[in-house]
Amino acid sequence: MEPTTLTTERLLLRPFAPSDADEVYAACQDPDIQRWTLVPSPYERGHAEGWVTGLCADGWRDDTGYTFAVRLGAEGPLVASVGVHVRGPGEYEIGYWTAKEHRGRGYMAEAVRGVARWLFTEVGAGRLEWRAAVGNAASRAVAERAGFRVEGTLRAALDLRGALRDCWIGALLPCDLGLPSPLPYLPSPLPSPLPSPPSPAPSPPA
Repeated sequence: MEPTTLTTERLLLRPFAPSDADEVYAACQDPDIQRWTLVPSPYERGHAEGWVTGLCADGWRDDTGYTFAVRLGAEGPLVASVGVHVRGPGEYEIGYWTAKEHRGRGYMAEAVRGVARWLFTEVGAGRLEWRAAVGNAASRAVAERAGFRVEGTLRAALDLRGALRDCWIGALLPCDLGLPSPLPYLPSPLPSPLPSPPSPAPSPPA
């Protein structure tokens, strides 16, 4: 995939560059980012340098992941990271973190919607999944604000810090954003309610 730059109302989303390493290192010192995401803990400067110069670039080149640095304009600060992991043919999962000082302003939901629109209109995705460990309420709130529908809980489906954790799973479809799907979508009809069990026969008089 050719590296892509996106814009939203307030944000510029571009591939990570070596010049981002210091801000990535600073943001990932946040205990919440280390608790809920897959970044190394403790997070060292070498991790940030390897991320921006190696892993992110490799993902674009190999079509295994598309990761964006989210900034407040071309010269503004690093607000967040949002990336799409290619799980298999036609299978995409989004992940993100927001720098602590930029939370609570709606930047992450705006960035997620921007990436989702690009994925649906330019990449041809028909479904985008989101997963987070049960208890990560902040990630779930972002996903729901971006339009994702939480579809359930998967048991022992997330390897986090060497332990299997239950995780929430949700999805966003092109139709949720008013966009056409690459294939027709035929949702299952709602199941009919189960009939009520018959009332027990009255007991004969004693």
